[in-house]
Amino acid sequence: MTITNTVPPKNGHHRQSSNQVFINHENIAFDEAGIKTKLLNLNQPCYIVQVDDKIGFTNQFQINEKIELLTALPPLTLQQLGDRSFLEFHNVKYAYTAGAMAGGIASEELVIACGKAGILSSFGAGGLSSQRVESAIKQIQQALPNAPYAFNLLHSPSEPTIERGSVDLYLKYKVRTVEASAFLDITPNIVYYRAAGLSLNDNNEIEINNRVIAKVSRREVAAKFLAPPPEKMLAELVNQGLITQLQADLAQQVPIADDITVEADSGGHTDNRPLVCLLPSILELRDEMQQKYGYSNPVRIGVAGGIATPQSALAAFMMGAAYVVTGSINQSCVEAGTSEYTKTLLAQAQMTDVIMAPAADMFEMGVKLQVLKRGTLFGMRSQKLYELYQRYDSIEDIPVKEREKLEKQVFRQSLDSVWDSTREYLSQRSPHKLERALKNPKFKMALIFRWYLGLSSRWSNSGETGRETDYQIWCGPAMGAFNNWVKDTYLAQPQNRHVVDIAQHIMTGAAYLYRLQTLKLQGIELPQHFAQYRIE
Repeated sequence: MTITNTVPPKNGHHRQSSNQVFINHENIAFDEAGIKTKLLNLNQPCYIVQVDDKIGFTNQFQINEKIELLTALPPLTLQQLGDRSFLEFHNVKYAYTAGAMAGGIASEELVIACGKAGILSSFGAGGLSSQRVESAIKQIQQALPNAPYAFNLLHSPSEPTIERGSVDLYLKYKVRTVEASAFLDITPNIVYYRAAGLSLNDNNEIEINNRVIAKVSRREVAAKFLAPPPEKMLAELVNQGLITQLQADLAQQVPIADDITVEADSGGHTDNRPLVCLLPSILELRDEMQQKYGYSNPVRIGVAGGIATPQSALAAFMMGAAYVVTGSINQSCVEAGTSEYTKTLLAQAQMTDVIMAPAADMFEMGVKLQVLKRGTLFGMRSQKLYELYQRYDSIEDIPVKEREKLEKQVFRQSLDSVWDSTREYLSQRSPHKLERALKNPKFKMALIFRWYLGLSSRWSNSGETGRETDYQIWCGPAMGAFNNWVKDTYLAQPQNRHVVDIAQHIMTGAAYLYRLQTLKLQGIELPQHFAQYRIE
């Protein structure tokens, strides 16, 4: 298609009146497909020229007196998006990461696929047994001996021993990067991991061997990760013989986190914060803390939550994000540790098909997470459980008819049977919790309700037959945005979705759109149908 509605500025600001450079007519594209091809040759400059009354695009120079250069775009590689120091520090190809999704949804296969492509991905260790996590560490390290990977360190306020167990595993196997998620405050465990990896190199410079990427959505939490570890915690770790005095001293000179991921409206644990408000606030805070502490390497700030299309990735980069993180959209990929049924539901989701529901790990605190509403009743049923927990002090206080409804529709067995299995589990894993429950009827009720909340996510991952309406599927509105973008393309079907392919399309699309915006700022505006990066 010849572009006839694009004309050069009349004021001539973009015309090369002196030292004109001319181009071979044969290399100029005037049709839509050809122009997009020229723009997508990101490693090459792109020249916009006028031939008579037509605007053309080319990647090559050659003198021709009948052609006039209007403007030019420099090469734009995908490595230029985001912060170059992020690429160097983590030894990655792009400023793009696949974030952890608990329960092994961010699976070994997903992490390995990303790592082999030079993309950092975090294994979803939250909620898994230590044996399962240990197995994942061995498998990933064997597959990626020199490639990037990370493991999730999920904050466990009600069970700090689980958090500590994860740290012990990561230190034992020299897992060099963790993604710290859902932290409400700094704990001795994250400080232990950080400080235990500090040393001095031959140039007497601090060597950071244990890297921390902290995912936060609150300014006050970000401030804690931007600061050095508390001196009291460091002193206690030294007294326990877990770190040396030298490591404690070095820890006072570096922040707890190397990178902070600003988490906006995401799937799973989320505060539903708007990215356009949250990111500038954390960037400003980072600058304040950098001025205060004068770190040799300032903390990088990335974003997560809502990153699902080239537009959203480009918006994040243009706002100053050092890197972008995807989550919900990776769940529907072939490599994700979710069932085929769940992937099909995710591939059908729209932006409004999400709902907030109680979180199993912080149920009593009223903490919520974002889940898929389409095709499942988990959101409504779990919210009902939390309402009953607030209203009554024990299972026995719940009216008989209400209890019978729960047993029939939600638990599908008597609450006594649920308690029997819960009690057996606690007697082996957490005897102190069992003792507390026997003395506290309301806590006992919470544990019974958490039985459903905990298993529902596992049912979704394993594809438990007959429990489809109870699947807990962590999902943010980004899933709907992604589905709209890939509609009528091969990526509309979940069996065609591969995590690395999606990453390539999002980053390539972001670079393409950046070129379009650069042209627009220079007065060269293409017809509207060029404005989308379309997947072929």
